Amino acid sequence: MTWRRKGLWTVISVIVSRMNGRTSTTTSNAAASTKPITKAGPASREVTAPRRKRADPTPPNTALPLGRRTKSADRAASVASGTWSSLMARSSLHGPRLTAVTTVAHDLPPVSDNAALTRWLHGLPGVDQVGLEARAAGLSTRSIKTTSKAWAIDTAISMIDLTTLEGADTPGKVRSLCAKALVPDPSDPTTPRPAAICVYGDLAHVAREALGDSGIHVAAVATAFPSGRASMPVKLADTRDAVAGGADEIDMVIDRGAFLSGRYLQVFEEIVAVKEACRRPDGTSAHLKVILETGELATYDNVRRASFLAMRAGGDFIKTSTGKVAPAATLPVTLLMLEAVRDWRELTGVQIGVKPAGGIRTTKDAMKYLVTVSEIAGPDWLTSDWFRFGASGLLGDLLLQRQKLATGAYSGSDYVSID
Repeated sequence: MTWRRKGLWTVISVIVSRMNGRTSTTTSNAAASTKPITKAGPASREVTAPRRKRADPTPPNTALPLGRRTKSADRAASVASGTWSSLMARSSLHGPRLTAVTTVAHDLPPVSDNAALTRWLHGLPGVDQVGLEARAAGLSTRSIKTTSKAWAIDTAISMIDLTTLEGADTPGKVRSLCAKALVPDPSDPTTPRPAAICVYGDLAHVAREALGDSGIHVAAVATAFPSGRASMPVKLADTRDAVAGGADEIDMVIDRGAFLSGRYLQVFEEIVAVKEACRRPDGTSAHLKVILETGELATYDNVRRASFLAMRAGGDFIKTSTGKVAPAATLPVTLLMLEAVRDWRELTGVQIGVKPAGGIRTTKDAMKYLVTVSEIAGPDWLTSDWFRFGASGLLGDLLLQRQKLATGAYSGSDYVSID
């Protein structure tokens, strides 16, 4: 019996020692595999990136899988790898940030042909759908306390592009909308004004006359809005007419058919041409917002590619949607676009604005977007110069909430105009 016990303890000791040996070996191997490696950046700057094998680029007409995972499900999208050397220098969109970025615009790959542009766009990292939506859901639960809510409401009002884009629009309706923008709340002259009035291009001159030199911008949709189905001469004439009518901003739509079929160079050249058509005779230019119509792009990967393509072509803003296609603006898509403009500024030094449009109707909705802007892009985007709401009904609810903060009681809808 004693011999058997000793033998049993001997066997157990051997097993434990072997397990310890395997554990130490596994640990050392894991440490070796995750040891940072040194890569030279575009300006001979030494940066570190995780050792990770990069798969071959996706074929031009194949979307990257939405379910690609990053180190954590909380990270909306990974830029830990990719053919673009500047993107390789970062661990993830929600991970550590570079202390300095030396990439500038001329370091970007040249747009020589569709194949080169396709390689660049499909070299961008794929989007982690689960992480992106989880991150957006988490941000949507954040609350803004009363002390900050007043500031947030005024900020949201100042970011609105007050919009009417109906086939039945008349000069009278546009003038009525302009009157509301000039005096949003007659009972409180301290109420801020919206950033712009957004109308069809043929009514831009009506809005310009009504707004005068108030500082409220005139935004006009162009390029065969909302479908974008027209020849280039028609799209350019549409844009020039709106600018000549007094538009300060042009909201163009991309050709989604061309984009989804992989004709990226065609989309790129259209944006460049429309940007040139925004130029006035005195040398100034109307700002260009590029509408991606994300509801038709099908995948988050396509939203990221379209965002980078629009920024690369010279768009001043990237806009989610026309408001005519469901889904319109969503928080996950806007979060993804905010990450894109944030990274673009780090990579090129150029700041681009973001405009979610369609479906944003309540103060609660607006607060979610402001929290997301602050958390993802940062405070630099918390102005009407870099973030806008495309909305027609949002202003009324914001005014009711503003009155409630001032009086302590909710007012009825009769206390705000419906136009």
